[in-house]
Amino acid sequence: MPSEPPSVSVIIPVYNDPRGIRMTLDSVLDQTYPETDYEVLAVDNGSTDETRDVIGTYCEEYPDRVRLLVEDEIQGPAAARNKGVAEANGTILGFIDADMTVEETWLEHAVQSMKSNDWSYMGCNVEIYVEEDKDTLTATYNQIFGFPIQKYIEEQHFSGTGCLFVRSEVFDEVGNFDDRLFSGEDQEFGNRVYDAGFDQHYQPAITMYHPARSSLPALLKKHFRHGRGRAQMQRYHPSRVQKPSVLNPRNYLPPHPIRFYKNVTDVASLSWSDVILLFFIAYMKRLSATGGWAYEHFGEGE
Repeated sequence: MPSEPPSVSVIIPVYNDPRGIRMTLDSVLDQTYPETDYEVLAVDNGSTDETRDVIGTYCEEYPDRVRLLVEDEIQGPAAARNKGVAEANGTILGFIDADMTVEETWLEHAVQSMKSNDWSYMGCNVEIYVEEDKDTLTATYNQIFGFPIQKYIEEQHFSGTGCLFVRSEVFDEVGNFDDRLFSGEDQEFGNRVYDAGFDQHYQPAITMYHPARSSLPALLKKHFRHGRGRAQMQRYHPSRVQKPSVLNPRNYLPPHPIRFYKNVTDVASLSWSDVILLFFIAYMKRLSATGGWAYEHFGEGE
């Protein structure tokens, strides 16, 4: 007789994104995987808009499949995911971010990969797409540099948490995400998983879809947060990162122009003016991350 399919908990952290959580819930509820074998945990991280009400409508429509959880004491996706981990009933935990979408075979194929290969930690491919009327150069930049999940896993031993599957026993052994980190908690957790001896795998056959950030301020805000996370990583996990220095010129110099030109023109057909503007975006992104690191290191975090 065929074995019973593993139980899966899909965990979605969300903060002030009613449109994004609708997109993701619609997507993860339309799966070929047996409805009785997976649950969806939408974790509201203290939203101040109608996000929680939106989740509530799905709980009413799918009372046996969707649960609303609330983490409003600690702000940050790590804390929200930890809330989901604590409440999850599945033997496999799948993580996806609000505003991402998946194909209807997403769970079926993910479980097949985990089960047939006896994997405990798996990252999936992420494809960035440009939404209608949001075709900006910032969106192009986001598409080009995107989420190199395979590189992350093979070279840095982690997967981004928006496209991650983990067996529940991994959390039992290594613990949860470090909710003290504004950013980088996915890398710190993945490094602990690697150190504990669990194999980590990339599955390119499973694609998840993420809308491109089309706004330059939104992109810079994200990298400011990444900079803060880097300073926090230095503070709480100094053995895992090289100690950054405010005097290091790499923090302030623009990207290497020839290398940057090759990177962008290898994957897209662009005019010289577009390349120059993308170069400017890359430089602004670096300065924003440096600003976030300095803010955390010298200011609020100290």
